[in-house]
Amino acid sequence: MAKILIIDDDVVVTELLSHLIKEQGHEATCAHTLAAGIDRAKSGDFAVVFLDVLLPDGSGLEALPDIRDVSSSPEVIIMTGTGDPDGAELAIKSGAWDYIEKTSSINTMVLPLVRALEYREIKLTQKPLGTLKRQGIVGNSPPLKTCLEKVAQAAVTEASVLITGETGTGKELFAWAIHENSRRADRNFVVVDCATLSDTLVESVLFGYAKGAFTGADRAREGLINQADGGTLFLDEIGELPLGVQRAFLRVLQERRFRPLGSKEEQTSHFRLVAATNRNLDQMVREGHFRSDLLYRIRSFAIELPPLRERPEDIPALVTYHLGRLAERHGSTLRGFSPEFFEALIAYDWPGNVRELVNALERVLAEAGQDATLFPKNLPPHIRVKMARSSIGGKTPLRQAAPAAETPLPPVPPRAALPRLQELRDEAIARVERQYIVDLLAACGENIKKAMEISGLSRSRLYELIKKYQASSV
Repeated sequence: MAKILIIDDDVVVTELLSHLIKEQGHEATCAHTLAAGIDRAKSGDFAVVFLDVLLPDGSGLEALPDIRDVSSSPEVIIMTGTGDPDGAELAIKSGAWDYIEKTSSINTMVLPLVRALEYREIKLTQKPLGTLKRQGIVGNSPPLKTCLEKVAQAAVTEASVLITGETGTGKELFAWAIHENSRRADRNFVVVDCATLSDTLVESVLFGYAKGAFTGADRAREGLINQADGGTLFLDEIGELPLGVQRAFLRVLQERRFRPLGSKEEQTSHFRLVAATNRNLDQMVREGHFRSDLLYRIRSFAIELPPLRERPEDIPALVTYHLGRLAERHGSTLRGFSPEFFEALIAYDWPGNVRELVNALERVLAEAGQDATLFPKNLPPHIRVKMARSSIGGKTPLRQAAPAAETPLPPVPPRAALPRLQELRDEAIARVERQYIVDLLAACGENIKKAMEISGLSRSRLYELIKKYQASSV
């Protein structure tokens, strides 16, 4: 028997759903306001929550991340009285199990519950996030945790996985994590960078070739598909795969058989496919540059990685991890950080994501020399210039003005009075985020859509920060 929570101010709906849930052999609990529903969710071990969109004291869609984040991590089924495609998209992207209309048939309302409970049973067999092998994947922000949950889900299946995200978000790291946490971990993880292969080379690299297949083929060569037999084949930047090769590779996916160039014999390879791209494959399908049937095959399971600007709370941990790694590589010692150093890093939007951050840190180490503490001055000039222009353009100042030259510096506190480094980082992050959200909402007249465009934040992430800092009454 599972515990189900219904959050809806419509008494008729709650009574109907309660009856249906009890007929399924489960326990139903009702709440008629959003605040009461969140309190119930936090205090009870609920497996599934039915959540109304329009409640007397707020929006169910805005509260969805909070409900998903309670200790029992319930699956959330969003209910609405009026169909809203944009709301449905937001609900699914925010982690909802399903989005249904209250006017739906009884079966339509019960089936998502049945499937959600089946899904939770499967999740019990998955590796907990605490024991998940995640080498190089740093951070514990909600967007990153969601992706790690999907890694855990994908690792126990044999389904093909498509990882999408902007350049530099760590797609290969996530592909490796899927492999390392799967039953294939002791076999090969074969990487193919499709962007570096020319049209004339890609088939020979993937399929291999027989001796004499073409001029210069003085011996047979094993293809990467064959090397991945029993393991994982990772096709990075699969959107760059030529159309002709897409057709040939589709057959390999369907039958796990292929023929090396110039060979009369077919070979088999029982690999697991993980692919990645920073391109919009759906748009490429519409434009005729990518095969729709191949897209369906490679996207059995999808993971969309968030850009770094949507998880700024991970930046201190990323900086500490990568600076430690870089210091070890170069034989130097790990430096200290000024609070302004982290404020500057968090305020920058990092269009190149984690890859750009790591490259910037390498430059920082070179700039700092033997200095014991890192300051914004040590950051690459293009980052400092962009932040300075943003500050002058009316956005949040990255730091308070320095004291006048004649103002004496405050005395250095005794060692015992120094805060823990983590506390200092958290305070710096909170201070920058709070001021940015306040200024953002003021600049756009609390227009959420405009605020999303300016900040680059998703709707759910923006609402999460507004609520965290109580920056708005919307």
